[in-house]
Amino acid sequence: MRRILVIRLGAMGDFALSFRAFAAIRAHHATDQVTLLTTAPFVSLALDSPWFDRVMTDTRPSWFDLPHVLHLRRQLRGYDFTYDLQTSTRSSRYFWLAGRPPWSGIARGCSHPHANPNRNHLHTVERQRDQLAAAGIHDLARPDLSWLAARGPTLPAPYALLVPGTSPTHGGAKRWPISRFAETARLLAARGMMPVILGGHGDKEAATAICAACPDAMDLTGKTSIQDVAGLASRAALAIGGDTGPIHLAALMGCRVVALYSRFSDPALSAPVGNVRLLQAAALADLSLEKVAALLPGQ
Repeated sequence: MRRILVIRLGAMGDFALSFRAFAAIRAHHATDQVTLLTTAPFVSLALDSPWFDRVMTDTRPSWFDLPHVLHLRRQLRGYDFTYDLQTSTRSSRYFWLAGRPPWSGIARGCSHPHANPNRNHLHTVERQRDQLAAAGIHDLARPDLSWLAARGPTLPAPYALLVPGTSPTHGGAKRWPISRFAETARLLAARGMMPVILGGHGDKEAATAICAACPDAMDLTGKTSIQDVAGLASRAALAIGGDTGPIHLAALMGCRVVALYSRFSDPALSAPVGNVRLLQAAALADLSLEKVAALLPGQ
């Protein structure tokens, strides 16, 4: 039995887009021990999945924090093969910290380099498909996510998921105005579909405003795990939101998705994968309610 290490850090959307790669690595190493190195938010999800035998947490220490760097070094050593799916400058340094083992990634001098000069122009799924092919893994089929579909609360159908939160960077250009989410909630409720608001604790203010405009809406912000979001999405009729993790997860679970992208998100690189209708504007404040409403059920 060989010891295999997979490295995937990043945000929820990036992690979700790696599900195919995780499943393919697991299938390729069916009799080996597969360990994931990831960040704290994804440990529980990874432990619940059928893809990993062990999960380790990367605290991403400062390179000047010698005790924690030495701990990371110990975490990285002793593997027969490592798949670096993060392929960042930081994770490439892990190749040297690990003692230069057999390695799939972009680290200089690694045994199985992803040398495609166009790799930075490929969608995440296609980039990982190409990387793994160079390491001898060729089947990145749609993974079985039935282990996630049963998770989360069971709500009366039909319902639609609203995900108002996303990155606060770029002066809010990646956020669709909360007033338009509120109007969307009212339209959904008028068509017999309960709006369900998802997000973290930081999205509570937005959820409160939506519920004030649409009393039929249900606020689940700060109350759901990643697994819960996946289960809810598998039973939802629709999910609406920006370039954010729950939208990527909803698409993977087979939910119909309306994804809202600003000029700061490139769908060619990171669009959700599945039954997705994508609307794009330079700044999401420029995206009209009418364009989103035209894609709602019952229109």
